[in-house]
Amino acid sequence: MLILTRNIGQKVVIADNVVITVLNVDINEQVKFGITAPKNISVHRDEIYKKIRNEKDYD
Repeated sequence: MLILTRNIGQKVVIADNVVITVLNVDINEQVKFGITAPKNISVHRDEIYKKIRNEKDYD
């Protein structure tokens, strides 16, 4: 696992075509970030991704 420290407005680039931007960190330490990726790359929250995988396993 790679652990990074970023400030608001700073970015992380993955594989030349996925960019994660830190948008906000609130007083409760909740982080909001934006993801820019090509339309052919699916981006999901972990719990949604697991649900999709589980549904595919039953098909």
